[in-house]
Amino acid sequence: MKILYIDTTSNYLYAAIYSLGKITAEIKLKMDKDLSVFALKEISLLFDKSNIKPNDIDKIIVSNGPGSFTGIRVGVTIAKTFAWGLKKEISVISSLEAMAISTKKDTTFRVPIIDARRGYVFAGIYDQDNNESFKSQYIELTKLKSILLALPGEYSIITNDNIDFDEKEEYDPQFIKIIEKYMDRESVNPHGVNPNYLKMTEAEEKKMEDNII
Repeated sequence: MKILYIDTTSNYLYAAIYSLGKITAEIKLKMDKDLSVFALKEISLLFDKSNIKPNDIDKIIVSNGPGSFTGIRVGVTIAKTFAWGLKKEISVISSLEAMAISTKKDTTFRVPIIDARRGYVFAGIYDQDNNESFKSQYIELTKLKSILLALPGEYSIITNDNIDFDEKEEYDPQFIKIIEKYMDRESVNPHGVNPNYLKMTEAEEKKMEDNII
């Protein structure tokens, strides 16, 4: 099976092509504000490096959040366009799932964290089989720390952000582990692939506040 993996939920472009049990090309590139401009071009170059044509892909796996609102939309749009235009299967995974399975530490729990600003984070708690032990959510960091103190085992923090923890592991996506774990996840209609922000946008929050007032 040939699979295209895309994750633009942060200021990094993470993408890879999987074929016949190995990664044939990959990108781990910090792009910041250039993500929306160059992501599609960089993904197109992956096919050249792999000597694989886009139409040869059997399936697309895309991370649909949480993370950067703009970044999520970029990756989801690219993946949906590929899937719809080429009539390919598409599945979604959480950016937190990808982070959790990429840890290099052998702890009882894996805790991927993404900074959501203003004292809040996007976080989940996963066991060693990457099953959710604590539902991924938008949560106050102090509350998350209290939950972690009560865990019945050691945990590892995975993040690329400046989160206040004594020990943390930088997120380095392990594409082979991510793809092989989720390659059989149920496919969905490309038009049904939507961002999973886990919180309202600032515009939505302001609108709600205005309605309350």
